[in-house]
Order: sequence, then C-alpha cells, then structure tokens
Amino acid sequence: MKTAEMINAYPNDIGLDRDLLARAVNALVSCSQTCTACADACLSEEMVADLRHCIRTDLDCADICATTARVLSRHTSYDADITKAQLQACIQACKTCGEECERHSTHHEHCRICAEACHACEQACSELLASIG
Repeated sequence: MKTAEMINAYPNDIGLDRDLLARAVNALVSCSQTCTACADACLSEEMVADLRHCIRTDLDCADICATTARVLSRHTSYDADITKAQLQACIQACKTCGEECERHSTHHEHCRICAEACHACEQACSELLASIG
C-alpha cells in the first residue's frame, strides 16, 4: 500500500503521528475489506439465518471502517474532535463485530479471520486515538 508514502508526502503539519496514522489507515482498509468478504461468505453458508446478526455487524463495521479511513486521509482544516468521535465509533464497531465473529469462529474460518482483522483495527485505532492531544 502507498498509505505511509502518501501521508509523508503531505506538505503541511497534520497534527497526528504519521506512523500511527498510516498503521491505522492500513488496518481500517484491511478490516473493511475483510468484513465485507465475511458478510458475503456468511450469505453463502447453509444456515444463513443463524448468521443474520453477524452479517449485519460485518456490514456496519465495513462501512464505518471505510468512512474512518477516508476521514483520516484528509488533513486540510483538520478537526481533532471529529477525528476522535469517528475513531471512537470505529473502535466500538470493530469490538462489536470482532466479538460477534468470534462466536462463529470455530465453525466458520471466514469469521475467525474477520475477528482477527477487527481486533487488529480496534487496536490500531485505539493507539491513534490515545495519541491525539
């Protein structure tokens, strides 16, 4: 990915630790893709009705992660309050989705993988949030 390279090419101060920011954006993009793929895989399972809540949390998490990555990719007229609120929402979405996918992880490999991506994203976003002054 070109995330760090692009962040480092930004010509002005961005008010955030650039390494933490790059790690968070990469985790967000990965989590969004993984959650989308997990929801799709859940739809292909025989007992799809049993996975309805998992599908919903996957799709919510995917959308929130994608939006958070976009918010974190814009630095002009940076607003720390918006960034903090978005990161907090994303951390909660990743926590909820990760826990839901863990419930199905012994039966569905895609849920195990998704739970790992959610927890990694939750951690990266938490680290970035903690660094915001």
